[in-house]
Amino acid sequence: MSSLVRTTTQDGVVIIAVDNPPVNALSIGVPDGIMDALTAGADDPAIGAFVLLGAGRTFIAGADIREFGRPRPPGAKTIFDLIAALEASPKPVVAAIHGTALGGGLEVALACHWRVGVKGSQYGLPEVKLGILPGAGGTQRLPRLTGVEAAAKLIVSGDFVPVDKALALGIVDAVVEGDLAEAGAAFARQVVAERRPLRRVRDMNDRLAVPDGFFEGMRKSIARSGRGQVAPWRCIDCVEAAATLPFDEGIRRERALFEECLASPQSKALRHFFFAEREVGKIPDVPKDTPVQAVARAAIIGAGTMGGGIAMNFASAGIPVTLVETAADALERGLATIRANYARTVASGRLPQAAMDKAMAQLTGTLDLAAVADADIVIEAVFEDMGVKKDLFARLDAIAKPDAILATNTSTLDVDEIASATKRPEKVIGTHFFSPANVMKLLEVVRGARTDRTTIASTMALAKPLKKVAVLVGVCDGFVGNRMLAGYMRQALFLLEEGALPQDVDRAIQDFGFAMGPFAMMDLAGNDVEWRIRKHREKTSPRPSNQRFSRLPDLICEEGRFGQKTGAGWYRYEPGDRTPHPDPAIAALIVEEARASGITRRAIPAEEIVQRCLLPLINEGARILDEGLALRPGDIDVIWVYGYGFPSWKGGPMFHADQIGLPEVLAQLRRLEAEQGSFWTPSPLIVRLAESGQGFASLKAG
Repeated sequence: MSSLVRTTTQDGVVIIAVDNPPVNALSIGVPDGIMDALTAGADDPAIGAFVLLGAGRTFIAGADIREFGRPRPPGAKTIFDLIAALEASPKPVVAAIHGTALGGGLEVALACHWRVGVKGSQYGLPEVKLGILPGAGGTQRLPRLTGVEAAAKLIVSGDFVPVDKALALGIVDAVVEGDLAEAGAAFARQVVAERRPLRRVRDMNDRLAVPDGFFEGMRKSIARSGRGQVAPWRCIDCVEAAATLPFDEGIRRERALFEECLASPQSKALRHFFFAEREVGKIPDVPKDTPVQAVARAAIIGAGTMGGGIAMNFASAGIPVTLVETAADALERGLATIRANYARTVASGRLPQAAMDKAMAQLTGTLDLAAVADADIVIEAVFEDMGVKKDLFARLDAIAKPDAILATNTSTLDVDEIASATKRPEKVIGTHFFSPANVMKLLEVVRGARTDRTTIASTMALAKPLKKVAVLVGVCDGFVGNRMLAGYMRQALFLLEEGALPQDVDRAIQDFGFAMGPFAMMDLAGNDVEWRIRKHREKTSPRPSNQRFSRLPDLICEEGRFGQKTGAGWYRYEPGDRTPHPDPAIAALIVEEARASGITRRAIPAEEIVQRCLLPLINEGARILDEGLALRPGDIDVIWVYGYGFPSWKGGPMFHADQIGLPEVLAQLRRLEAEQGSFWTPSPLIVRLAESGQGFASLKAG
């Protein structure tokens, strides 16, 4: 029997435990071990039933993604062999589930004759999030248990459900308590004692009826959310096959569509992103055993949009947080905004009122900076001005307890210069939250030159209770995300001057797969934010006179067009409606500015728009890697997917560059450099990799 599976016997019931840490994936050897146990027990008259469970922290969490597309050793059993053996077992098989039963893990459980779960367990078929679909019978068996409508929603969304909902849907047959092996064995003995006939899900056809037009409605419902993606549509096709075809034909249809999805560029990109997200926490010079400071209390300085959103993260995580302001009216506005944000979530049904009340109870507002004295971390979210921040950090240094982490939410300023205002630069770090901070998953953690390992490890660990994905970056103007964004936005503006309109650029970028185009994004964030930063920079570091720049963003701000909040920006907005409407006044302004600059406008195809917006991301990302400001290309991809809406099913800008091929990227950059100048000069890293026949994927964290 495989070393990944072990068995024990309890009063005529064989307990089959998968022991393949950390998540009991269905790696090579696991199906063999389970099938060996089934075979041995089938021939033993003293055995009446089997219980399949997971050792350690979870049931079978799914297939081993690392094995996708790789050849298997001769004779090694597959998940398909295992499912057939479970379903055909002449003796009852009960799946006893704790932790998670996901993907292939749930498909294995559905092949068992009964399923029981403990409180806290979760169930789902999240394959769509990897650009594939459940390929081991999940799309055919789940509808036979839950009904087609519920199954279609779960499979297309990839969402998990808790055990109580799984019980109501029919996914599990009972919720059990106590020792899982004993509870599973007791349930199995009851099945045997009552001589219950074996329940094979494949034979259940009474829940497959659907209302007329159901599948057409499902396809319409994902037309926006699944725009550009293949897997959600194929998931619907498979569930439709479950409802309309005999089981074996449905299985063949599912398998063919699974293979199509698995071979697609989208699945390769999503699998890359899956592993990239899991790599970001691995920091070569900050080992796993680095001491981590617990954060029992937090303080946020500034109750504006960012400060309030950051405070909500702590409150929602159950961490008491003090929100500090300098004026009573600003503090009250901040607390009222937080209250309103929670109330909207409650009204939408996504948050119970009790959870809102609990979160609000964690919040304390004050005008007294001394109130931060007992905080384990203090995060400033004040105006983006170096003088203001340095003055604040000098004051915090005198007030905060000696081991408190002092963090800045700056999006552009030098963390090392801010740290120089303190006597504890080793405890100063950047925590760049993205707006809206209570929603966006990304957290750029900015290590300063003297930030110590414990501060880094503690800040990275803090991301988990805050439900953030933390990526460690180095100090430079704009860090990683915003530094790359600058070139992207610059080209978007130049494209306007040369012939496009905001809706043309946004449409091309959205058709590529971004959640939002650059001009709609600026209107959402507020055009005045960057305008103030630009004006401040002009005073401290004037722009070189020979550098091309666009005056358009300043011109629209001078007209008070700050975006959605003023009802006009690059687009116009109707009261109470966030839909961007093209504005003839903006078109006229763009045309006049181009004329005044001596630019002859022309029709610009969508392909050129996409190329000129994405190439700066790739080129600047390469420079960032070369400078050691990001650890891995995948870290940059995670930043751009979670922070800027780059389509995850295209993997992120660096993975996308590898799919284009760096020799082709280099050729495009050199062509544009010849036409438009030094902005397009290829980064040395792209030149080296392209000329050596390598891609970004060849780089390792240093």
